[in-house]
Amino acid sequence: MKLFPLNITNFKIDGGAMFGVVPKTLWQRTYPADDANLCSWALRSMVIVVGRRVILIDDGFGDKQDDKFFSHFHLFGGEGLLDGLAKLGYHADEITDVVLTHLHYDHCGGGIRTNPIDGRYETAFSNAKFHISRAQWEWAVNPNAREADSFLKENILPMHELGLVNFIDGHCFLTDEVELRIFNGHTKGQIIPIIHHPKGSLVFVADLFPSTAHIPLPYIMSYDVEPMVTLREKEDFLEESLLKGYTYFFQHDFYTECCTLHRTKKGIRVDRRFSLDEF
Repeated sequence: MKLFPLNITNFKIDGGAMFGVVPKTLWQRTYPADDANLCSWALRSMVIVVGRRVILIDDGFGDKQDDKFFSHFHLFGGEGLLDGLAKLGYHADEITDVVLTHLHYDHCGGGIRTNPIDGRYETAFSNAKFHISRAQWEWAVNPNAREADSFLKENILPMHELGLVNFIDGHCFLTDEVELRIFNGHTKGQIIPIIHHPKGSLVFVADLFPSTAHIPLPYIMSYDVEPMVTLREKEDFLEESLLKGYTYFFQHDFYTECCTLHRTKKGIRVDRRFSLDEF
């Protein structure tokens, strides 16, 4: 098995939105904001190579929206999706599976692109299936008013129209090594992949824990549709993670790629921080 991080881009958004009811005087001690209250975030994917399968977890913003849309995110740095894959030695056509943790625009936009000749939507990964939880799909195509702006039809519907979607109905294994779990606090049916590597289990924590700063239980994003569900999911999964020795891989933490956990007087917290290369 081979594991590769892929930092598609970095972006900036409001710190208050990312930390919810926690006062800025507290969260900025561990996650700084600039004068405009914007914090820097990563947009990482992961490539998992198991046998003949090349699995990509999430595929970023994509490029189908206009400049006005992207102006809200202050994009900077990163390797890009296809260029980043090329640097790892992989072509888009070699991707066999794309696991989409959920269908918010920053997680699923890169899999569908616009054909430059006829303007039709097409897949960026000609030999891949897109694995999406059925609960998230149904939630996304019939969105509530609060989340509607996060689910973009041009990102989502073409995957189904092109016959690319494999629906996940619950806890399952994509391969013997790649476990898929379902969480519902951030958005209904979010998939959290757990990669069972010979060196230990690595969790792609997606938006369950956007950063190490979100490990304390009350630190929950304003974006979460069921914050009390998130609270319970975090508490339960942190206990499981500590018991089983999971390592976390962060999709959005600009400063930390991976961490382990330990118990302190204040609860379960970060122990060691490191890059995926050191896993």
